[in-house]
Amino acid sequence: MDTIGEICFMFTGIIETTGLIKNIAVSGTNRSFWIESSISSELKVDQSVSHSGVCLTVEEMNDNSHKVTAIEETALKTNVKEWKIGDVINLERSLKLDSRLDVHFVQGHVDTIAACTEINEKLGSWEYEFSFRKKFSELIIEKGSICVNGISLTAFDVKRKSFRVAIIPYTHENTNINAVQKGDLVNIEFDVVGKYILRKLSLKE
Repeated sequence: MDTIGEICFMFTGIIETTGLIKNIAVSGTNRSFWIESSISSELKVDQSVSHSGVCLTVEEMNDNSHKVTAIEETALKTNVKEWKIGDVINLERSLKLDSRLDVHFVQGHVDTIAACTEINEKLGSWEYEFSFRKKFSELIIEKGSICVNGISLTAFDVKRKSFRVAIIPYTHENTNINAVQKGDLVNIEFDVVGKYILRKLSLKE
């Protein structure tokens, strides 16, 4: 199961660990993934977990692996259709009510995918540029929060159809951003606060 038609808890965009796709099964328009990780044995059936920014529901556990399924709607809006056996997936369990919020609220509801158009190494850090569809341009601002593959980042050099993010060594080493190459697709979730503001303004027209 996935987030369509369900309530997903909130996330922070701070990746807890990564998982490895061990098996993929396709049934009709659904795609099921068995993912091996250090937290899989601690998960519970029906628990919400962010998988590279996509909130998916745990269906089964087996030793150090867990199973999730993405339906067609999710596959159309995210990069899950690109996932392959051996791919690394960013994982984060949902936020607890007593947890400290170090970054921004992330819903696990991917808005769109973006293509990596440029990668520059900056003497110990990295800059990535991503391009996205123009229809989402009102949802991103300079120095605003942006979620890329489930990672909470700060956008800069924001243009009508592109933005850049800077990646510190820890994030580069401990998430799947290090596997992103030019031309790859990533999951993008825009800041939920901006969505509500834009919605309120649209109702005044």
